[in-house]
Amino acid sequence: MAALAVYNHGLLRAGKARMKAARHGLWLVLLWALAACSPPPLVQQQAYVFGTLVEISVVDDSGSRATPAIAAVLARFDQLHRQLHAWQPSELSRLNAALARGERAAVSPGLAAMLRDAQTLAAQSNELFNPAIGGLIALWGFHADTPQARVPDAAAVAAWVARQPRMADLVIGTDAVSSRNPAVQLDLGGYAKGRALDDAVAILKAHGIKNALVNIGGNVIALGRHGDRPWRVGIQHPRKAGTLATLDLLDGEAIGTSGDYQRYFESGGRRYCHLIDPRNGQPATGMQSVTILVRDAHAGTRSDALSKPLFIAGAAQLADGAARLGIRTYLAVDSSGKTHLSPDLAARLR
Repeated sequence: MAALAVYNHGLLRAGKARMKAARHGLWLVLLWALAACSPPPLVQQQAYVFGTLVEISVVDDSGSRATPAIAAVLARFDQLHRQLHAWQPSELSRLNAALARGERAAVSPGLAAMLRDAQTLAAQSNELFNPAIGGLIALWGFHADTPQARVPDAAAVAAWVARQPRMADLVIGTDAVSSRNPAVQLDLGGYAKGRALDDAVAILKAHGIKNALVNIGGNVIALGRHGDRPWRVGIQHPRKAGTLATLDLLDGEAIGTSGDYQRYFESGGRRYCHLIDPRNGQPATGMQSVTILVRDAHAGTRSDALSKPLFIAGAAQLADGAARLGIRTYLAVDSSGKTHLSPDLAARLR
């Protein structure tokens, strides 16, 4: 038999997580086989950060390194959450208020570095990954713990699109940021979890941890192995409880999924998700989910951020878009339910 641990994305409390899972399906399944011999010592801890369930699994042969390492990771997650929250008081929300007034604002060097990184990712994606459209996201009601089931006025959406807020509008110094366009309102929701994964790996390594798996609401990164085999994860079906496939994650690999089943509302029989196309100001409709696998020095960040432009661009642009972004491994389900699978990932799926 196999033991299963199931996690749902986008909620603040366990009760809400259970209700959300029952209504909308499961986000990610983590699987580990029960071997005949004794399994390696595994220390696990869960928490709620970034509005979602986080789980850290550490193989700790010493029995003493895991607890302080996990505590340090969760402290960093909490710090990022308080720094980058888009609609509650935070360093980012204070910066947004200053940008709306046309002012240059002092920021921490850490936030400045993250904004430069997000600016680079936006340019690579032809601005389909665009954290500058926080105003549009708020207009659609997604700056709330529970999405507001209301389609905004078409004229208001068109006005935001006409102002064309882009990450390229930002002037980012070492410790200050300004914008050439006062319409820029930053929302790093499509970046923060991936950055947190990369930070988690660095912290775990600094504590002498060689084998761990970090899951932030379905964004996952692997460090080392789970005993005598790789860490194994399942890719959630976007419309059903259960998985599309399972996958062994190798050391340093991360997967990120963008889907229309995480944060959405329905109105007039239509689904409106939180992934907004900056070209027309409308929730993207061409895909149900896009999962990408990345293995490089910034695997967590890239797996989180770069699944968004592929989701927004749609199935017709999937292969070309992935190639331009250097993504060789992906699994996507389009709006009709058809699965699109890259050859590199097909060879590894179970």
